[in-house]
Amino acid sequence: MTSAVGDARAWTQILGPYRTPEIGRSIFELLVTAVPFVLLWALMWAALGVGYWLCLLLALPTACFLMRLFMIQHDCGHGACFRRRATNDWVGRVIGVVTLTPYSFWLRGHALHHANAGNLDHRGNGDIITLTADEYLTQSRFQRLVYRVYRNPLVMFGLIPTYLFVLHYRLPIGMMRSGRQPWVSTMGTNAVIAGVVSLLVWLMGVGPFLLVQAPVVAMSATIAVWFFYVQHQFEDTLWAHDGDWNFHEAALNGSSHYELPPALAWFTGNIGVHHVHHLSSRIPFYRLPEVLRDHPQLTSLGRLTFLQSLRCATLALWDEKQKRLISFRELRAEPDALPSQASHP
Repeated sequence: MTSAVGDARAWTQILGPYRTPEIGRSIFELLVTAVPFVLLWALMWAALGVGYWLCLLLALPTACFLMRLFMIQHDCGHGACFRRRATNDWVGRVIGVVTLTPYSFWLRGHALHHANAGNLDHRGNGDIITLTADEYLTQSRFQRLVYRVYRNPLVMFGLIPTYLFVLHYRLPIGMMRSGRQPWVSTMGTNAVIAGVVSLLVWLMGVGPFLLVQAPVVAMSATIAVWFFYVQHQFEDTLWAHDGDWNFHEAALNGSSHYELPPALAWFTGNIGVHHVHHLSSRIPFYRLPEVLRDHPQLTSLGRLTFLQSLRCATLALWDEKQKRLISFRELRAEPDALPSQASHP
């Protein structure tokens, strides 16, 4: 698949010059995201006096700015916003209080995701859980039911996002025995969140605070999880076992180019240019469109439009024979699948 763009490894050198952040631009992007978020949140509070319908209308743009803050935090985690690692880390920690995401704890899991994306032998670290078709067929009926519920769009994009940001990130789940750092990150972030929430509840009251904050968190979490999902859970993605897996090939061919209208691309920090991001994660989000302009051969690789991406919600299993993601319905339609299902009650 890389013949049209050359050797995947060579692109890391080609993309090297784009990795330098523009400090003024980074500060500007942070301000034009954080300030509107705070103002819109305050407007939602004020709108409660008019009617909750107005508050809910304002929740969507507020959630979009919150999501963009998360994308900036994500770039800080890659050391892409500022030249000094310490500056990236402290900006990321502060944003983490607003996004409910403990910075250092999240960063560890995300680093594992980048290091192993598309590797069938190293799944489960900062990823959407994905089974191969053969693995699914060898499971018990109860295990299959659990997996089908987990991959159901109503659960994946309805329940899981809010659970992830509100509950899951309150403990260093998956890293409880990884030393003190995940605990310090998680509990330190929790303590500051508790302080901020206590102050807002004192000013507003519990009810008004929840009426404003709950829809913003739920919407932004759902959008963030959808984007993370689409970036790797598309039909022609790439998964391989250790012997056949290559970091550069997996980055370029296992991550999508989610082509969006300019406004949506802005709110999502150009994270849709995900194949370039995985190939060179130190490129600041505001320079990703520059990469595509200078190297148009990358635009068609893994390209997904918004309408095309909607089908991704039904994909759930990696078919090792066809080398593509398939849906449960497609699995049932495969002639070879039925005997395997019958032999495993």
